[in-house]
Order: sequence, then structure tokens, then C-alpha cells
Amino acid sequence: MLIPEFEKQSFTQVVFPHKNTDWNCCLEDAKRNFVAIINAIRTFQPCLVVCHDTKEVQSYFEDHTNIKFIEYTANDTWARDSSALTVENNGEIKLLNFTFNAWGGKFDAELDNNMSPAIASVYSAPLEDVDLILEGGGVESNGEGLILTTSECMLNPNRNKEFTKEQMTQKLKEYFGAKEILYLDHGYLAGDDTDSHIDTLARFISKDTIMYVACDNPQDEHYEALKKMEDELKEFVIEHKLKLIKLPMSSAVYDEDERLPATYANFLLVNGGVIVPTYNVKEDAEALEIFKWAFPDRRIVGVDCSTLIRQHGSLHCVTMNFASGVTLL
Repeated sequence: MLIPEFEKQSFTQVVFPHKNTDWNCCLEDAKRNFVAIINAIRTFQPCLVVCHDTKEVQSYFEDHTNIKFIEYTANDTWARDSSALTVENNGEIKLLNFTFNAWGGKFDAELDNNMSPAIASVYSAPLEDVDLILEGGGVESNGEGLILTTSECMLNPNRNKEFTKEQMTQKLKEYFGAKEILYLDHGYLAGDDTDSHIDTLARFISKDTIMYVACDNPQDEHYEALKKMEDELKEFVIEHKLKLIKLPMSSAVYDEDERLPATYANFLLVNGGVIVPTYNVKEDAEALEIFKWAFPDRRIVGVDCSTLIRQHGSLHCVTMNFASGVTLL
């Protein structure tokens, strides 16, 4: 079983930006954003920080409470997609290390792909290499046998072109202990490099509840696709006795003339809390109130991620949660 994010965790992993990443265009802003994210995480649980220069990154924190640093030079910082995923099989916890090809070969990714084996000594659970291209941001688990994903990502020929939908479905069931794979055929965000990762659109927040992004403005370019996605989700609700919670679509955020993929679905669950990306737009307050209502037993913390989306990702994309059965050595 792919252990869902809403269950108890041991720690969160982050990969810190350095000058040889795409963050070089706005490196100091990026570093401040990552420090804010790490500080938010460590108020709830430990944070493993993978960094190019350990001594430098340590200097950004007044104390190192709940932070463990490990040195490794990665291509970039998208921990959700280049890190291992935690699964459980008959009480045994292990980490699955899938192949990462930077969303279909869009960018250099050799160092990212080799990261998990290079730092495996820090994990208490065994690491198993999987000969399948897959990113953590592309799958959502409810812990009860359902995996939620998108056709645009999971069945894209730029990943595993040799597999049919039926073959990919079987592989996902095998690796994640799933009973059924729920494919969304609609939904996208402008400026997204991931071919519609599910964690930008719809997320399991419990075994029977999906939180998703909706667009109510017919003039917005996302309106038609997200309405069709909403209709698909409603079909899943009927078939699998699920519930839906709607998140607002963020106002358009631009970098020069390019619209950026600002989404509240890219939140991060931690023990006792939810860390929510904000973008300095009017919908931030509404989104935070929805999270407070949806998670009455968790503390809601907003983190400004307007710098993160300049590289076309957000809060969930730069983090990876490890379940309670995995400890840091």
C-alpha cells in the first residue's frame, strides 16, 4: 500500500536550492522561501534537508532543532518527484525508488534520479529500485486501495511509452497495493511542467474525502477543463462513496507574460498541521478558511509561495513526506 500523506509521518524531506539549479535567476528569494518552508515544517516534525553545501545551509537557521542536514548535489529542488515513496506490505515498510526523467525529459535529471540511492544510508527502511518512470506528485493514495492520478501524466508517452493503459494500471496496482486506479481525463494548470500532476488538482485528505481545485469564472482559461474534472470527481463520489471539498482557483499570477500554476491543492500535510501555499492574491484568505474548516484538528499555517511558482511548482512539489515506519539514522 502506498501510505497516504494524511497518516502519521516520521519526517519531511526538502532539497535546498543552489547556484547550479534553475533558481539561480532568483537565488536569494528562493533560499528565503525554502527557509520559511523548512521552519514551518520543523514546528511539527523533523525535516531532512538535502543540500549542496551543508555548512552554508546550516548558517541560514538560528538553531537546528528538528533539522537534519545531508550533503548531496542535485540538479534541482523538486523533492516530491525525485524522492522515494513509502509503501507498506504485510507490515513491512520499504521505500520505492522510481526512475525520474524530469517530466518526460524536459530538463537534466541525472543527479536528481540518483539522489535516493546516494543518501539511502540516512533512512532506516530498505530502498528498492523500480524500473518505471513515475513521480510522487503524480499519485494520491487514500490508504484503502484507491490511487488517484491523471491520464495526461501517468499515460503520457514521454514517461513509459511501451505500456498500454491496462499494463500501467496493473503496475500501479502491483507497486502500490491498489484495488483500483482512478484516472482523471481532464484538468490542467497553465504554466505546469508536469503534464497535470494530480497534486496540483485533487488530493485525498482522508480515506473518503478529496479536496480539489474548482474554477467558477467562465472567462478563466481553466474553466472548461476544471469543470469537466469536477464532473469526473462527482462520478467517483457516487461509485466509491467519497466526499468532495472545493478549493478556489487562485487569481492569475504572472511572470512577465506567462501565467504561473498557482494552486491551493499543492498543500502539505504534516503531523498535527497543514501548510498551505499562498500567493498574495485575494483568494488566499478564502482558501485558508476552507482548510481551517476541513481540518478542525490540525493547525493551519500559510506560507507565501509566490517565489516558488516562478519555477512552475509550489509547496507540495518541493517536499516529500516519509511515513512513521521510516526513521532518520
